[in-house]
Amino acid sequence: MEKKTAPIDRSKHVISIKGLKKSFGDLDVLKGIDLELYQGENLVVLGRSGTGKSVLIKVISGLLKPDDGMVNVLGMEVDKLAPAELQELRLKIGFSFQSSALYDSMTVKENLEFPLVRNSKHLSRKEIDLAIEDVLDGVGLLQTLNQMPSELSGGQRKRIGIARTLIMRPSIMLYDEPTAGLDPITCIDINNLINEVQERYNTSSIIITHDLTCAKSTGDRIMMLLEGRFERQGTFEEVFNTDDERIKTFYNYNFTV
Repeated sequence: MEKKTAPIDRSKHVISIKGLKKSFGDLDVLKGIDLELYQGENLVVLGRSGTGKSVLIKVISGLLKPDDGMVNVLGMEVDKLAPAELQELRLKIGFSFQSSALYDSMTVKENLEFPLVRNSKHLSRKEIDLAIEDVLDGVGLLQTLNQMPSELSGGQRKRIGIARTLIMRPSIMLYDEPTAGLDPITCIDINNLINEVQERYNTSSIIITHDLTCAKSTGDRIMMLLEGRFERQGTFEEVFNTDDERIKTFYNYNFTV
């Protein structure tokens, strides 16, 4: 499925990264990368496993510190923030994990109310219940309210994980391999949901993936991370219209194997 054109404000950067470097011992993972995420944009970062995609979003969210370079998120330089300031920024960033990260001992309702009760103590019981119903409706799973995670399919757990992130009304969504481990039909459902979240909640998103169908379906712009550097960016067609054998091999593995 082709990505529909989204209303993107290219005059406003919600994330701006300049010269970002990150190493682990002698392993140079990110080698001086630049990235801009515009307001309302779905930006896909493509790359093979181990190329630094997940490291990138951990740096953006302050879970890892850069070795060099500038990482500005919503007007704040992440590595210069005090712990309380960083915590406040993280409330504006939604992180969708590969595993969905639901609490197995809690119902869907309890999983969704947990971040609200923890971070928005001023809300009434009615306001919390309305917020839960709204995000469950947004991901199409109102009927799962009182179910346990173990009773849900992999795709449903992924949707509930996204709903739990959305309940805090983040400005930015970070999706880490959102279609990993899912069957092809469920992958289509998740790709559609990512686009619906962008439209309904006016989010700006970075989608980390090696799944080209996900990239083509969700990305307003695509950046290709190879060997610690962004080698190409643009539309799906622009990125893969190249004689670079590294990129051609990546494309052929996804679509011809």
